[in-house]
Amino acid sequence: MSIGAVLAFLRDDFPEVTISKIRFLEAEGLVEPQRTPSGYRKFSPSDVERLAYVLRMQRDHYLPLRVIREHLDAIERGEAPPALPAAADTRPGPMEEADRELVASADAATGVRLGRAELLAAAEAGEGDLAEWESYGLVAPGPDGGYDGEALQVARLVAELGRYGLEPRHLRAMKAAADREIALVDQVVAPLRRHRNPQTRAHAEATARELATLSVRLHAAMVQAGLRGRG
Repeated sequence: MSIGAVLAFLRDDFPEVTISKIRFLEAEGLVEPQRTPSGYRKFSPSDVERLAYVLRMQRDHYLPLRVIREHLDAIERGEAPPALPAAADTRPGPMEEADRELVASADAATGVRLGRAELLAAAEAGEGDLAEWESYGLVAPGPDGGYDGEALQVARLVAELGRYGLEPRHLRAMKAAADREIALVDQVVAPLRRHRNPQTRAHAEATARELATLSVRLHAAMVQAGLRGRG
């Protein structure tokens, strides 16, 4: 199967999967498709099964790629993979919820353009709220004056935090931390983005998304650990 055919096949069960994601998993050594003499990838049925297994373990059990690789290695040796965490241990916590917010944001961003009134209605906010969010750099319109899905996701989260008494001025530290994380990710992927090979540039985008996910999980883990220490 070509990579496009694999994508179409997997999207029935994993609608969030992208070609960049498949290429990233290949770069991480989780799948090794054959190459035609002209360089095109050709995935076997076992390659597709491996990809589906990786995606399922990430989605349903939140396993990191290192652990999933151990599972795949065991299966290749004809052994049973390591036991999965108990159901009680897989209940979504702060880190998993953070992952879901990131996925929801990425999904919502695709092709979504909202006007100002539409954004306010979707976020259940007022004009004064949006003006304040923009003044603190939390939400920003695009060049056409519209807002994408990620801006909507941010607006909804800021509005939700506001219901707990957290005002935009309180969120400046979060915005500053996000800007620093963005700069750090850019530092890692910038050499890949400048590469002439389009596959390398695509790998850069997949890497940036993976780093963003890890960054979100690390932040959530640190907050969770800090709050537990105060209990």
